[in-house]
Amino acid sequence: MAESKRVNPAPGVYRAEVWAHFGFHNEEGTTKIDKSHTICKLCNGKIKYSGNTTNLRTHFAKITQSVLYFICKDMRPLSVVENEGFRKMVNIMEPRYTLPSRQHITDIAVPRLYKEVKARVAEALSSTDRVALTCDAWTSRATESYVTITAPHITEKCELDTYVLQTRALHVSHTGENIADLLKEAVTEWRLEAKDPVIVTDNASNMNIAAKRADMTHIRCFAHSLNLASQKAPKLPKVERLLSRIRLVTTFFRRSTIASHQLKQKQDLLQLPKHRLITDVVTRWNSSYDMIERFLEQQPEICAALLSTEVRKIEKDVFTLSETDITCAEEVLKALKPMKDATLVMSEESMPTLAIVAPLHAKLVMGTEESSEDTQTVKEIKTVIAQDLGKRYGSEKETLFMASALDPRFKDLPFLSEAETNDTYSKITAAVVAAIEKQHNQLEQIDSLVKETDQLKEVYHSADNVPALASQLPIKRPRGSCALLDLLGATFASTKDNAAQKSTHDVAAAEIKRFREETPLPLTENPLSWWKEHEHEYPQLSRVAKSFLCIPGTSVSAERVFSTAGNIVTAQRSVLKAEHVDQLVFLHKNLDIKK
Repeated sequence: MAESKRVNPAPGVYRAEVWAHFGFHNEEGTTKIDKSHTICKLCNGKIKYSGNTTNLRTHFAKITQSVLYFICKDMRPLSVVENEGFRKMVNIMEPRYTLPSRQHITDIAVPRLYKEVKARVAEALSSTDRVALTCDAWTSRATESYVTITAPHITEKCELDTYVLQTRALHVSHTGENIADLLKEAVTEWRLEAKDPVIVTDNASNMNIAAKRADMTHIRCFAHSLNLASQKAPKLPKVERLLSRIRLVTTFFRRSTIASHQLKQKQDLLQLPKHRLITDVVTRWNSSYDMIERFLEQQPEICAALLSTEVRKIEKDVFTLSETDITCAEEVLKALKPMKDATLVMSEESMPTLAIVAPLHAKLVMGTEESSEDTQTVKEIKTVIAQDLGKRYGSEKETLFMASALDPRFKDLPFLSEAETNDTYSKITAAVVAAIEKQHNQLEQIDSLVKETDQLKEVYHSADNVPALASQLPIKRPRGSCALLDLLGATFASTKDNAAQKSTHDVAAAEIKRFREETPLPLTENPLSWWKEHEHEYPQLSRVAKSFLCIPGTSVSAERVFSTAGNIVTAQRSVLKAEHVDQLVFLHKNLDIKK
């Protein structure tokens, strides 16, 4: 292997501190220094030299950038750069690299990176036609209260994505007025006024007030609505009694090592999977469903373990469930399964669009209709769920129906009557007409600006006092005239003129008619991918479709950000300033945005 060329130190006149890590090679076959490129002493990389240190500093900053990435993406404390183990690891990997101080990371490096990524986020959002917002409050482990705002939107690749916009400490009451102020500030700061923002939140009354005060269309999170409706079932006396009995059994196995060992032995004997029993969390109805399901799955082994001699020795009065209890448990699962499935749909998809809400809501309401085969327990559960679901989404139905109609999977709207379907498509037609007219107005404004520019050029050309400027501005040449056009142009319009005379309503109606005749997209397919493939066939309708499909049907994906964000402000890091929390949460989510 050939030896590496010697790196000459930088001349003494180069005094910037960065030159300690860079030098030069000699020109091939001579002792003269080749100053066209510098050589990094750390990695032997060759960097173009243009007479300044910009490229050098950029190259040298890569290690520091990777440290920043580690801190932000893994939500590590800023003080990690002072930790003995971390410093030793970095020193072993590159002994010549000097870690920046915590002060430098906090006051310079993170704010600078935040500013760069924020500019890229703003640029990406500026190219979208519409954005949605989600807003929720969360409490850190240091019991500090924050509100984080995110912005779901459709990217240039026609994919649904979301950015975290900002996190603000809220030391005042979480009233609708105070949250509305935060929303307005976010819209102004990110220049979203023209994006017709719509906000998706939970069902809390303060969020309803905030949306009204901020003058935004408000959509309630469907996953949260499902949770509220489903929580009615566990509060029924018969179901509540059943849950308490199963909870006694599962708790016993979780605290008794002997009972737990006996259960594992029974599972081994029957060659069954060793799934641990679940004890529910009262505030999460689906955990109660999971507890019942797991109990029924292992009920024979549970009974055998409870009746074993070893368990009897430590617990003489072993509590077991009767056949009536088992039957009741099976009925509860049967009644709640549609709600469980709908909850899984909303939580498992990376970001379900608003289009899925109306079909699911209609299916669940239909499923709560009583059947002659229903037991009294099932009837009671269906009744309380139907009452709760029925009172939700009254004011939002128009938006939900339009979103579903614009999703090629649900465009036939089989859950609506013919009159409701026609009314929904009439509203979509009006929306497409409005979009076309808006586009025409924008083109007219551009045309007006062009004409003003042309007039200005002519003025500059005729002015004697600005000959230099006039020479740089070419005069717009007038269009050639045609006698035949002057005589018969109004009578025999060109094809282009005929197209221009077609009303915007006709254009919109034609696209919608063709769209409705399309074969529905299978439920397993991605509606946004379909629109990407067909946007040239439906240029006007596709824009309106994206303006609805950019709205998520749930804020669950945003809440995942909040749940991880709580780890940033722990009791050990409670001294973090609010602005630093904002920057770290922002970078944690958005740092992957490419330049």
